[in-house]
Amino acid sequence: MYRFLLTRQWVILTLVGLVLIPVMIELGFWQLHRHEQRVARNNRIERSLTRPPVPVTELTAPGREVPGDNVWRRGTARGRYDVKGEVVARLRTDNSGKSGYMVITPFVLEDGKAILVNRGWVPADAGQRAFPQVPAPPSGTIDLVGRLRADEDPGSGIRDTKGLPPRMIMIINSQRQGQQLHRPMLGGYLELISPAPDGQPQTIDDPDHSSIGNHMAYTVQWWLFSAFVPVGWVILVRRERRDQAAAAAAAAKDAAGPGDPAKPDPAKPGSAKPDPAEPEPRPDPQPKAGAGATSAAPPASD
Repeated sequence: MYRFLLTRQWVILTLVGLVLIPVMIELGFWQLHRHEQRVARNNRIERSLTRPPVPVTELTAPGREVPGDNVWRRGTARGRYDVKGEVVARLRTDNSGKSGYMVITPFVLEDGKAILVNRGWVPADAGQRAFPQVPAPPSGTIDLVGRLRADEDPGSGIRDTKGLPPRMIMIINSQRQGQQLHRPMLGGYLELISPAPDGQPQTIDDPDHSSIGNHMAYTVQWWLFSAFVPVGWVILVRRERRDQAAAAAAAAKDAAGPGDPAKPDPAKPGSAKPDPAEPEPRPDPQPKAGAGATSAAPPASD
């Protein structure tokens, strides 16, 4: 009845289904982990943004990576900008998604250490090969507040293109810039919040920490797909069995041939009538009672 399951076609189909089920389940767990990571990231950003600002030297140190709990923390700094070490990071977008540059300027603290400050976004020309027109930063000693970010590296998804024009970079990395400036550089960099007077580069808005994306929906989707595979397999098996049973019944009927024609029933309307040309049988004649008795009686004797 189910011998067709041993055919090559059905064996391959079954094996493919057995492989797809665990793969889809694993993809569902992968999306679930992505959802959990996104929620944890949003919570971490929210905690960091709501904590009070502290001196940036309490959040990071020269030659060290920024601890995860300090990323997005607001840090304060007092010092002056060093425009001689200013560079621009290419292929960056503003708050509306337009492509341009981020202006990265070293900020020298009163103790002689420095930290990179992302002053904001400026538009770029079509080729992005010439250094853009960048407004000069405020001069003299100032106090600023910024969000602390971790150093970027090639593994963060940003392509580190070589052979760029002078004063252009692809990734924002404090160690690289510190080596060029020959100055101790605090790990990470600040995204400028204030002061942001008119005529300066466009500052970057707070990161989005409310959206959780579609990862949970994708999780449910993959797990539903994994459940549909065995259900679909059963439906196909039942359909194949039904089709083969119908084909076998049709073949058996053809092999038996046509049956004997049914005899007509004269009592039913439309049945065949007897042929009028065929003579009807006649009943045997019966002798009359009087004549037979007289002729058969013997003559009376004297």
